[in-house]
Amino acid sequence: MKFHVPDMSCGHCVATIEKALKAADPTATLRTDLDARTAEIETAVSSDAISQVLATAGYPSTALEGSQ
Repeated sequence: MKFHVPDMSCGHCVATIEKALKAADPTATLRTDLDARTAEIETAVSSDAISQVLATAGYPSTALEGSQ
């Protein structure tokens, strides 16, 4: 699933997101594009739950269309 994370702008942001993601699903993988401010996440956790994890970490996001 892919998310637009408008406040993600640096390596520290990515590290914070990854830490929160791994707390929710230790097997999750994260690929980010800082220029596009997107995060592609492979996880068994639902996109709604991941969106909540990101918001709780301080990075509100929007699931991109076609992303499940």
